[in-house]
Amino acid sequence: MAQIRLSFILLLFIFSVAWAIHPAIRGRSRARAFVEFQCQATLYPSLCVRCLSNYVANFTTTQSHEQLAHIALRVSLSRAQSTRAYVTEVAKQLKQTKAKDYPAVKDCLDQINDGVDQLTNCIKEVEMIKENGGSEFPWHASNVKTWMSTAQTDANFCIDGFGRAIGGKTKAMIKAKVLNLEQVTSISLALFNRFAARYRASHATRPKV
Repeated sequence: MAQIRLSFILLLFIFSVAWAIHPAIRGRSRARAFVEFQCQATLYPSLCVRCLSNYVANFTTTQSHEQLAHIALRVSLSRAQSTRAYVTEVAKQLKQTKAKDYPAVKDCLDQINDGVDQLTNCIKEVEMIKENGGSEFPWHASNVKTWMSTAQTDANFCIDGFGRAIGGKTKAMIKAKVLNLEQVTSISLALFNRFAARYRASHATRPKV
């Protein structure tokens, strides 16, 4: 009898714990589904989901296109900064050895530095959208789109610039990192465009009847 009672209490405890955590699990599931659906609008949906699914826990209870665009932008900046750190180290080593590949890597590094600046400006501008919004939204949105596009172009120029100048593992590693950066930035731009379109639609002035 005592064993049955103990088993019942244990079962009741398990159900209580499951009931307590169930809303959180359900919330994460909805947030992940939201991310997966939005990523379909990008050129790299699989990469988009991989990059953003780790941030599902950061979503509020109501999934927000603005929130997703902001997270994607921060992921782009993080990738740009890590890519810059790697290319900076490579450039330093090539400079010390006076390698003939140094000028090409230095040019690439200059492009990445500019891309980091552009993405940093984007984040600041998105924060201004949160603060101001309204009639100034088109101006802020235009700036963000322009700077993100410039960051993409910087990454492309980097790859094109050293394409034939460097060989071996160094070239492969830099190319892989910069290509990933370009793709992640493309994802960020697509998600921001999606947010901006919804924002304009929801704030459009309806004609008086």
